Amino acid sequence: MSILVLDEQEVRQVLTVPLAVQSQRDAFAALGNREAVLPPRLIVPGQGLDVSFCYAARLSPGGPAVSKFGSMHPGNNARGLPAIHAVIVVLDEETGAPVAFMDGTSVTEIRTSAASAVAAETLAPSARTAAIIGLGTQGVAHVRALHHTHDLNQVRLHGRDVERAEGVAADLRSETGLDIVVTASAEECVRDAELVVTCTTSATPVVKAAWLAPGATLISVGSFASDRFEYDQDVLEQADVIVVDDIETARADAGPVASALGSGALLDEQVTTLGAVRVGEAPGRSSSDQLVLYTTVGLGAQDAAAAATLLPAAREAGLGRLISLGG
Repeated sequence: MSILVLDEQEVRQVLTVPLAVQSQRDAFAALGNREAVLPPRLIVPGQGLDVSFCYAARLSPGGPAVSKFGSMHPGNNARGLPAIHAVIVVLDEETGAPVAFMDGTSVTEIRTSAASAVAAETLAPSARTAAIIGLGTQGVAHVRALHHTHDLNQVRLHGRDVERAEGVAADLRSETGLDIVVTASAEECVRDAELVVTCTTSATPVVKAAWLAPGATLISVGSFASDRFEYDQDVLEQADVIVVDDIETARADAGPVASALGSGALLDEQVTTLGAVRVGEAPGRSSSDQLVLYTTVGLGAQDAAAAATLLPAAREAGLGRLISLGG
């Protein structure tokens, strides 16, 4: 028995932005049609804000099981390392034997930004101005993904390190040809933007409701745990449409949403899922002046969809190394 091993470079070579975006369309279609098998994710707290996690899922009951084990260490940004590290294992759908082992850090980066792009094309299809707060690997990946799904006139960036932000902006201008500007404050970044994406690991709000323009769409990527709050309670109170990737996952882990659902300030019927909107079972945005909020925790089905797209493409390209498991 052998297993195909794919490193970061090989994952990035195969899982292009267009392919990743399509994989996430598939993921949310499976979720919306209730085909995906999605057990609760496992969270293993560490010291301070450090946390490890395990996702497991199938895109359908007969599909391969995919499991990701990883960690989020916010302090890694200061070390020059990604905040997220992970590995992914794919099991054969017929035998259950492991058939692939791949770098999960790059898969997470690419599929997370691709999923946000799918949310944006669903909830803010006509957005031309995007604001990105947080310029780690996710912030950069989101610019690339949104460049694929939207005809952007301008992208605004804000990060804590202005010098680094200017360097990121210069690189992205060269890569995408977009008009990319760096702002001195988060408020300046957000004001009048049609699409706002927060890619931080903040435990305190980085966006206030008063900053958001009428008709804006806010996508929160970093409110992925019960102690992470990228936006204030006023955003939830003023939002006309509240969307999550999965309600039960959000109830347990999605920072502001989990807190509001737990306290009764937000009711289940006020929240819908991106999958339900994608398949037409629930309304999304219905007018241009609505404030729309999408909070994503990240789901195993997204990894399963990315792996389902990545693995055959890698095999066709002859990438990876077959390693014997013995026996």
